[in-house]
Amino acid sequence: MTAMTATQTPPASLHSPVIGWFDQHARDLPWRRPEAGAWGVMVSEFMLQQTPVSRVLPVYEQWLARWPRPADLAAEPPGEAVRAWGRLGYPRRALRLHGAAQAITERHGGDVPSEHGQLLALPGIGEYTAAAVASFAYGQRHAVLDTNVRRVFARAASGIQYPPNATTAAERKLARALLPEEDERAARWAAATMELGALVCTAKNEDCNRCPISGQCAWRLAGKPAHQGPPRRGQTYAGTDRQVRGRLLAVLRDAMTPVPQSALDAVWDEPVQRARALDGLVADGLVEPLAGGQYRLPLS
Repeated sequence: MTAMTATQTPPASLHSPVIGWFDQHARDLPWRRPEAGAWGVMVSEFMLQQTPVSRVLPVYEQWLARWPRPADLAAEPPGEAVRAWGRLGYPRRALRLHGAAQAITERHGGDVPSEHGQLLALPGIGEYTAAAVASFAYGQRHAVLDTNVRRVFARAASGIQYPPNATTAAERKLARALLPEEDERAARWAAATMELGALVCTAKNEDCNRCPISGQCAWRLAGKPAHQGPPRRGQTYAGTDRQVRGRLLAVLRDAMTPVPQSALDAVWDEPVQRARALDGLVADGLVEPLAGGQYRLPLS
């Protein structure tokens, strides 16, 4: 089977074992605690995109201690969000979170909205993040499709090892078909399938012996056929523009005053790639050029 199709197993037969497993094995993560609130959930969702939990935890704790509400972050220059983002990577996420905090403060009185449409209208919020916040923070019924969930559904329901590189309409249809009817149970299912993909049904070295639905998994029952789709995208870093951008930003994060071009030139030998990376940072709004060949994190 090479396409995402509706499961032949009744969805209800998957719900109880997966949610029961989650009740016993879920990690105690700060954004899952009641005191995190919707803002804590939103911050975690921005930080966890393409970044492992172990790297997010210390930055998340520092962020919420400094900016416990959206208005606290909105009152700071966007460059401070970039500075506090540290080495989480993909720092445009920090700017987007800052923009969302400003919009929440201006449009919603400083409270993260609960309606999916209002969440989706915030800058920097896509379908996934809107569904995740509505589900995890407000207990609503939404299909929450991150990489881990997509992999669980691909294997358990569609009998393939990996989902497509980009989320498809067929995957969204399948995810909706698998949702429990009750809001609270649907929200629990969303969190449980995500955790199952993160801890058991992993991209490599999956542990089917620990899986609560291994007896119903279409991929395992088919003999675990090898991936037949397009090559899976690998993550490269060394020598890329991403690495150069990271080094340039590190200099600016560590400096509380503007830095000269010479300080940036010192972190990467290849001048053409270095200039391209710096131009990209400026174009993305992550770096602000000043007169006299100096640079700083953005103030507005």
